[in-house]
Amino acid sequence: MSGEAPGLRFPTYDSIGVRPLINCRGTYTIISGSLLLPEARAAMQEASRRYVHLDELAEAVGARLAELMECEWGLIVNGCAAALCQVAAACVAGTDPEKMERLPDATGMKDEVIVQKGHRHGYDRAVRMTGARLVEVESLAELEAAVSERTAMLLIFGDAGDRGPIPVPEMTAVGRRHGIPSLVDAAAERPDVPNRYLAEGASAVAYSGGKCLRGPQASGLILGERELLEAAFRNGAPHHSLGRPMKAGKEEVMGLLAAVEMWVRRDHEAEWQEWLRRLEVIGGAVRDVDTVETAVNEKTGRSNVAPGLNVAWDPEAVGLDGAGAAWALSSGDPRIEVFHGERSVEFNPYMMEEGEEEVVARRLRQVLAGEGR
Repeated sequence: MSGEAPGLRFPTYDSIGVRPLINCRGTYTIISGSLLLPEARAAMQEASRRYVHLDELAEAVGARLAELMECEWGLIVNGCAAALCQVAAACVAGTDPEKMERLPDATGMKDEVIVQKGHRHGYDRAVRMTGARLVEVESLAELEAAVSERTAMLLIFGDAGDRGPIPVPEMTAVGRRHGIPSLVDAAAERPDVPNRYLAEGASAVAYSGGKCLRGPQASGLILGERELLEAAFRNGAPHHSLGRPMKAGKEEVMGLLAAVEMWVRRDHEAEWQEWLRRLEVIGGAVRDVDTVETAVNEKTGRSNVAPGLNVAWDPEAVGLDGAGAAWALSSGDPRIEVFHGERSVEFNPYMMEEGEEEVVARRLRQVLAGEGR
């Protein structure tokens, strides 16, 4: 006996006691990023039905990505962090079997990666796990002085904005002058065509496949120079290299390819207008609540680019502060996840599904107007 309930063919979140949620935050991995596009889901199911040779699949997909994204080559990996690791490994060890075998012991190899101090973040662990050492710089002069025969790569955090004084084109120009590849981490950004970072001289740029592309969560996209990306592939699965644990199976590869195919066909302006409509539904439900103020704000960064709705109020009048309202939304049924301030909550429509705005609006009114808290 399997122990399954009658008629249950597979486990569901409900069957194991996990509460699904309405995502009003954005493409954050901790709340499972995005939902698969129907086309990506169908491509994954189709890919699961037959065997292929993964070297041949990477070659064919790389060529197709180059066509779609108007770049030299493309590579699908296990996520954006995997992309950082595999490209860094390629820059440190190349495709030398002996060096690849030794990683993360990078002794005697080019083992330094230069990064602006303001571009440091938790994900650069994916670079350091290759054995590379990060060298921080804070000016163009420091960057020039830091370049040496041990420099393997320049690392750039795409959404750093003004956190670093060296613009991307100036940083990549230094790299090209010295024959050093540059990699941009653009995980939650839009992979627009033509690609801004490749146009600014980057050797490669990496994106999450499970964020705005709405491909598989366990996927990442690298665009850039073919020789570098081929070396990154050799330093990852299915090959027995440092990146072997970061396996993107045939299902993830074809699912993300389908998502990229859809990216160049989606009506992004119409999506933006739909997001604004959803925010109007949510804001309109509480504007008559005492002291409530609503404001739609435009996203100024490059990640999770979507309009946002800020709903603010006087906590004394409403009887809840921002944290209390966010807790009420999260603990209620349905579960709704939002960001909050001291006296406000914020809604990002980016990853909401059709019809969820009505549910969110109704629940928000209950919370702020005290209707069935």
